[in-house]
Amino acid sequence: MFVVTYRKVWFSLSALLLAASFYALFAYGFNFSIDFKGGAITEVRYDATRPDKEILEDEIGKLGIGGFSIRPSGEDSYVIRTRELSQEDRQKLNLAVGQLSTIERQNTIGPTAGAELQNKALTAISVVILMIVLFITFAFRKVSVPVSSWKYGLATVIALAHDVIIPTGIFVFLGAIYGIEIDLLFVTGLLAILGYSVHDTIVVFDRVRENLRLNQEHNTKEEFDITVGKSVAQTFGRSINTSVTIFITLLALYFFGPAATKHFALLLTLGIIIGTYSSIFVASPLLVTMQKLQKK
Repeated sequence: MFVVTYRKVWFSLSALLLAASFYALFAYGFNFSIDFKGGAITEVRYDATRPDKEILEDEIGKLGIGGFSIRPSGEDSYVIRTRELSQEDRQKLNLAVGQLSTIERQNTIGPTAGAELQNKALTAISVVILMIVLFITFAFRKVSVPVSSWKYGLATVIALAHDVIIPTGIFVFLGAIYGIEIDLLFVTGLLAILGYSVHDTIVVFDRVRENLRLNQEHNTKEEFDITVGKSVAQTFGRSINTSVTIFITLLALYFFGPAATKHFALLLTLGIIIGTYSSIFVASPLLVTMQKLQKK
C-alpha cells in the first residue's frame, strides 16, 4: 500500500511539524493560565437569577485586569480566576459582578500551588503513557516474529509523542499570537488525545497481528511490509469514518458551544486529525522500518 511504500514522505512531513512545534515551544514558551501561575480566586453567589456567563465575561473584560476565567459552581454561583489583584482591582471586580451578588470567598493562590499543578499534570500524562506502553507490550507478547512485541510499544510511544507535541506546539504559537492560555482543561484534552490515538493505533496493530497469524497458519511467505500495508488498507476506511464523525461533532462544539469549551474543542479537533494521521502514516510504517533495520 502507498502508506508503507512512501513512508519516508510521511516521516519527513512529521519531522517538519515536530521541528516547527519545538521551535514554538522554545521561542515562545508556555502561556500558562491562572491554574498554573497562581493568582486570585473569587467565588460569587447570586441572590436572584444568575446572569449568563457571556454577560459577566463582558463586564469583567472591561476592567482591563488581564486574563481571567469564569466557571459555574452549583446553580447560583461562579468561580472567577484572575491574576493576583490589588485592593483597587478587587473593588472593581466586586462592582462588576453586580449588586445582587455575594462574595463567598476571595483567596490568593501562590506560585507554589501553581508549580504543584504543573507537576501533577506532567505526572498524569507520564503515567498514562507508561500504562499504555505496558498494556501494548502485554497484549502483543505472543507476537515476536518478525518484529518483537516491545517494538509495537515503542512505535506506539513515538506516535503518542508525535500526537502530543504537535498540538502543544500549535497552542503555544496561538498563545503567543492570540493569547490562548494553557490551563487544566488543556491537560484534559491531551489525555483525551492520547486515549483516542492509542485506540486507533491498536486497531491497526491488532489487524497486523491477525494477518501474521493467518500467514503462519496457511504457511504464507508474505513480506512483512506487504502484511502491514494490507492491514492498514483493511482498517483505513474504519479509521477515517470514525475520525470524520468525531471531527464533525467537535466542529459543532467549537462553533455553537459555550465560550469556555472553544479552546478545548479546538485542541481535540487538532488531536483527532493528528492522531488519525499518526496511527495510519507513522505508527504502522515505523514497524516496517524497525523490521528492515533489524534485518541489516
